[in-house]
Amino acid sequence: MKHVLVALILACLTLCASAALDPLLVRQLAAEDSDEKIAAIEALAKSGDPEAVAILKQLDEGTLKDEQGEDITINNRVRGKIAEAMAALRLFDPDKGARLVAVKELLANIDPGMAPMLAKAREHEGEPSIKALLDQAYALATIRAADPAARLAAVKALATSGDANVRTLLLDYYWNKTAEPDLAIRRAAFASYLEVQQRIEIADLVGKVFSGLSLGSILLLAALGLAITYGVMGVINMAHGELLMIGAYATYAMQGLFRAHLPGYVDWYVLAAVPVAFFAAATVGILLERTVIRRLYGRPLETLLATWGLSLILIQAARVFFGAQNVEVANPTWMSGGIEVLPSIVLPLNRIVIIGFSLFVLSLVWVLMNKTRVGLFVRAVTQNRPMAGCVGVPTSRVDTLAFGLGAGIAGLGGVALSQIANVGPDMGQGYIVDSFLVVVVGGVGQLAGAVWAALGLGVIAKFLEGWTGAVIAKIAVLVFVIIFIQKRPQGIFALKGRFVEN
Repeated sequence: MKHVLVALILACLTLCASAALDPLLVRQLAAEDSDEKIAAIEALAKSGDPEAVAILKQLDEGTLKDEQGEDITINNRVRGKIAEAMAALRLFDPDKGARLVAVKELLANIDPGMAPMLAKAREHEGEPSIKALLDQAYALATIRAADPAARLAAVKALATSGDANVRTLLLDYYWNKTAEPDLAIRRAAFASYLEVQQRIEIADLVGKVFSGLSLGSILLLAALGLAITYGVMGVINMAHGELLMIGAYATYAMQGLFRAHLPGYVDWYVLAAVPVAFFAAATVGILLERTVIRRLYGRPLETLLATWGLSLILIQAARVFFGAQNVEVANPTWMSGGIEVLPSIVLPLNRIVIIGFSLFVLSLVWVLMNKTRVGLFVRAVTQNRPMAGCVGVPTSRVDTLAFGLGAGIAGLGGVALSQIANVGPDMGQGYIVDSFLVVVVGGVGQLAGAVWAALGLGVIAKFLEGWTGAVIAKIAVLVFVIIFIQKRPQGIFALKGRFVEN
């Protein structure tokens, strides 16, 4: 070899006084043949020496030079091998997070030649969760070993996996008599396959339930306000979805304000958007009730048509002010990422926060409706408007407050929706029908019914989507609601009161 990296070798010898790194391997990195470079890279990775990371990083970044001072060039094939080797060497990193990321990267592309290095990493690993992943990686590297005992240990070790690729590998291993003639090992592989399959099914169930609860929490925020206004005034508000849109655009506006004037605190724009979205939507709701809806009480068809027209006006206003295209609302860093509860299930943080936020809003509404004078008036008007008016309840003022409260809660729903969906003028249209379904199924004016109906319909919809697709699932949910209302027209929880229709 003519290309010798004198400076690099000296640095290597300085860093590694124990001479753990073979100078010949370092010298081979400057070879003109890519195969020779790859062989040296693989050898450095198998050495398990953490100091090899610095060398490979320099090679990847193009900062290694030969003895003539020229950069060592590499192609994409070599660059890919460098990435794999660096992931392998990070298994010995002092940082636990770095080791976890490294073993996950290796699991996606295991090579049998990695077995010695993985065995060494297993011996030095003290973190149980990382050691379990290393055991799986070592099993994948030795599943085709010449020793039958090693193959048997490998297929048994893979039983703890929850990866769909491992499930497929084990099933293929069981059926491939040519690759594995030993019947006992193939039976062990099938037993491991059954365990992995069960674990994947459980993970899939958890994922669907979580997705259903996430959808249900959005429906709950959308339907809470509608349950209040529909229960108090009997108004079928077709513009309720646009109140969600107002809350979402208020969140977008706060994001822009923070980026322009408070860039250091931009991660907290969502918290600032909560009161802004509530009051913006509540103000629009009160304005609609005072100017249009109040004149149409007792005329449900005219109210439906009027609110539908108001929804079109609000949609067009959004297009004028914000444009017809969707706008970007980014998740704050503290709502990005997810929590891994199972090997194949990661729960997004933004949806976890939304579920918690929905429960928080529900708690506030419950306190307002059951522990305050305003809530007492709202419940009285909902149960028996004429009698409430006779005993001095200001029904007109209660109507305005209830409509504003319902609109404000819808605005809060828009804040939550902006973190998981596109924000655009038409975004509310997809939730108005589902919101009415939640109100009708739960029972008019019943918060408990709205909770059960929202979460129940959300979970049912997600399970059906996995079996039939989104469109058929929507139809099936609608059919279910129709049948349910035929059997129980009062909803899950019947409204208690003394009002009787003649």
